[in-house]
Amino acid sequence: MKRLWTIIGVSNVARSFAWYQSLLGLPETQPAHEHFGQLRDEDDTVLICLHRWGDHEHPPLASPERAEPGNGLLLFFRVDDFERALARARMLVPALAEEPHVNPGTGTREFALRDPDGYYVMVSALAD
Repeated sequence: MKRLWTIIGVSNVARSFAWYQSLLGLPETQPAHEHFGQLRDEDDTVLICLHRWGDHEHPPLASPERAEPGNGLLLFFRVDDFERALARARMLVPALAEEPHVNPGTGTREFALRDPDGYYVMVSALAD
């Protein structure tokens, strides 16, 4: 089996960790370190990794000033609790980036919002 671990640069790992846990309906836990955390599903699959900007000299995670966070990246989560995810999302941000709609390509409902660092996050239903 192979897995992709998406790692994004964030300004505050603990804040972003709590934000994504809330959005995805995950149990509250703490990141492993102040500079790095992995959000995992109930089957221990890593959903996303958060890495504090500037730590450990990783060139693409050096600084948000070098590129706009999320430029060229779309974080796309498929969820089995779409309506609850939508309710949680509305509590996290003042306005959604995209209101719920049906994606003509997938035929599933989706919405979008921005995370605390400005990343564009799309949430899509597994099936309708």
